[in-house]
Amino acid sequence: MRVLMLSWEYPPHVVGGLGRHVADIVPALVQEGVTVHLVTPRWAGGDPFERDGQLTVYRVDPAPESGLDFFATTVRVNARLEATAEDICRRENIQLIHNHDWLTSFAAIALKHRHKLPLLATIHATERGRARGPLGTEVQRSIDHAEWNLTYEAWRVITCSKYMAGEVMDFFGTPADKIDVIPNGVKAGQFARRDNKDLSTFRARYAAPTEDIVLYVGRVVAEKGLQVLVEAVPLVLAEHPNAKFVVAGTGWLLPTLQKRASELGVASKIYFTGFIPDEDRDGLYRMASCAVFPSLYEPFGIVALEAMAARVPVVVSLAGGLQEVVRHSETGITVHPDNPVSLAWGINHTLARPDWARQRAENAYQVVLSEFNWQKIARETLAVYSRVVTERSRTSW
Repeated sequence: MRVLMLSWEYPPHVVGGLGRHVADIVPALVQEGVTVHLVTPRWAGGDPFERDGQLTVYRVDPAPESGLDFFATTVRVNARLEATAEDICRRENIQLIHNHDWLTSFAAIALKHRHKLPLLATIHATERGRARGPLGTEVQRSIDHAEWNLTYEAWRVITCSKYMAGEVMDFFGTPADKIDVIPNGVKAGQFARRDNKDLSTFRARYAAPTEDIVLYVGRVVAEKGLQVLVEAVPLVLAEHPNAKFVVAGTGWLLPTLQKRASELGVASKIYFTGFIPDEDRDGLYRMASCAVFPSLYEPFGIVALEAMAARVPVVVSLAGGLQEVVRHSETGITVHPDNPVSLAWGINHTLARPDWARQRAENAYQVVLSEFNWQKIARETLAVYSRVVTERSRTSW
């Protein structure tokens, strides 16, 4: 199987769940025998051309122009991606195009029609879902239309959760029998890399020895519900004064959260770390008494899966795909979204009953191993590839 894959993110440029997904699914697909030619913008360095066995990565200089809005910039970058991918399609006998989200869809759709290749689309999130209301700007409406067009042009659509499949059907009118639900995964072994003897010194950077770390990892934006977490902090401290909240990540909401923490008198109990490398993230997971993900919108929740893989007790909101990842009282605690009282209850319940929390964490780890490993996910994705290529071979174009 020879696949052209297009993605806006790929290491070393990984911003969110899309980039993590592509970074992990590609080597797993290669291990299943797929030859992958991956085309991505060269946002953060990396070799322009990189070949490792059956994987070839083409990082294209995006050459963004000043004065353009985000949507217009994306269209211009797609033209450069398309030029590189055009040569690949001609040279490598590509059988299928796999495109991730709308950001690279303009190139993918053009190549589909020019070379009469079937297009598979993975939808990681939607603009309407992120907005959680009317689309107020022309850029948002343009993105929404691009997402609809991608689902329309795709031979099949992959979503990471049943929740996201519902969004795609509701927002874009995509037929249910055109959608395959394949979850995200996680590499469970990566969280055992740091030696125990280093943890006490490492821990002191974030909390006192007597403090229980309540950890959030992810982007600091409104859809992730950090504003709800800050409001819940005084309610947690009233029952657990030794709790220390560590918020690991960056985003535009950070100054607002810091100001609100000061207003509530809890600034000293919340450590906003900013960006942290993966090694520090993994170390924090190993030290945390609880990991909390209070999202308002969450297509899947890969960071919650990482916490589960690290055997950290999780508290998550019943938002989007998170409710498909975490089972209440079995693999974690689920709470009402956008509700500080409910969130505080979940955190307090976890901190007050550490034995129960550890049992839930162990249950969650076993679920990660059996249901969310990348080779299983790669085999499911390959099955979709094979179906699409077979159907294309029986179709005149």
